[in-house]
Amino acid sequence: MKNIYQIIVFSLLLVTACDNELEQVPPNIASSDSLEDFGGVLNAAYFYQIGAATPMAVMGDFRADNGLMQEEPYPSFDRFNGDLVDMEDQFFGPFYTALYKSILSANTVVENSSNPIHVGEAKFLRALSYFKLVRVFGDVTVNLSPNPSTSDNSILTRTPASDVYNSVIIPDLNDAISALGNDLNDGRASRLAAQALLGKVFVHMNDFASAENQLAAVVNGAASAGVALEANYADIFVNDLNSEIIFATQISSSVPDEYGFSEFWSWSGGLDTKSLEPLDSSLIEAFDASPGDLRRAATIDETKMASPKFPQANGPEHDWIEIRLADVILLYAEALNANGKSNDAITQLNKIRTRAGLASLDATTLSSSAVINEAIHNERRLELAFEGHRWFDLTRTGSAQAAMGQSFGNEYYLFPIPLSEILVSSGVITQNPGY
Repeated sequence: MKNIYQIIVFSLLLVTACDNELEQVPPNIASSDSLEDFGGVLNAAYFYQIGAATPMAVMGDFRADNGLMQEEPYPSFDRFNGDLVDMEDQFFGPFYTALYKSILSANTVVENSSNPIHVGEAKFLRALSYFKLVRVFGDVTVNLSPNPSTSDNSILTRTPASDVYNSVIIPDLNDAISALGNDLNDGRASRLAAQALLGKVFVHMNDFASAENQLAAVVNGAASAGVALEANYADIFVNDLNSEIIFATQISSSVPDEYGFSEFWSWSGGLDTKSLEPLDSSLIEAFDASPGDLRRAATIDETKMASPKFPQANGPEHDWIEIRLADVILLYAEALNANGKSNDAITQLNKIRTRAGLASLDATTLSSSAVINEAIHNERRLELAFEGHRWFDLTRTGSAQAAMGQSFGNEYYLFPIPLSEILVSSGVITQNPGY
């Protein structure tokens, strides 16, 4: 089940310290011009995504109103001021490092490989990496070379997020869509995954017309690719690469990764001493407002005040779900609603409610576009809790302050750039406002 990594598990070496993350060479190659088969480098690009999984989970749910930190200085996630810079070593630094390593490996494949499928997968992973980076940090350094200059720090200047979307992420995903097939093979990137990610990207850009086209292709093409909603919600998180998973970062206890702290399933499960009762009462209240919801038992445990979503018994084997069909269906519903197709939006929303054991909604209940949108966003919270989505849904919809019950500036929608990167760039990389 973890075939992507098996061929590199014993050859993957830790990258030695260097001037900055863009200068790091994928550790399984000495010189790209000596290679003919770049499959190993591509596997490295997949592998490095693991280091971003737990930081994304913590940022997505513990910055939002689903999870709580308890031991100082970790509650800085719930304080909207400059305190969050103290979390660099455990979260933002590893996240930044892992994704730029994945990007560098992907660049090597894109520039050198003659295998169009491998290039398509590499472009998908590069787009995924930059999408994570811009959602977390906003403007970021862009490098599309496997051999960036080590003498010209100006290449580290942060590129506006809009340009990263339009000049890197969207073109890469379009190329991946053209290059890849729809077979879901051993958890590798597919056309369906690239279309789903592109649809998600357009939603985050508030381009709902473009989003609808991509998300419709995924929803309508899912069955032919063997993708379908799992009948039992809890099974999604017990069985890796199940029918609902469009793309996941594969994790195995037999393949050591570079992230040296508690993993995402530990945080949500209350297994880290820094947050033994991580369940936010706000999420309990959200489920209270959804009586009979079959997702409740799989998502919250009010006795332990934690989430059983990723069962502890299988903890080290849990894949990090990047994209699953329910996420796409709800984004599709949101796009349809934004485009004036309210009845179609309700139809998509009811697919998720039906599996959750909830009554279907109709235009009588959901009487306006705004009410439909609120219902979709509420459904996303219950469906995707502790999967790293909540904070980014709140910020893209401008509802973070209302949800958190606090007044704070939009600058705190983003996270702090690692100070180590600012220092090593001699200030060329700048810090986000507020930090």
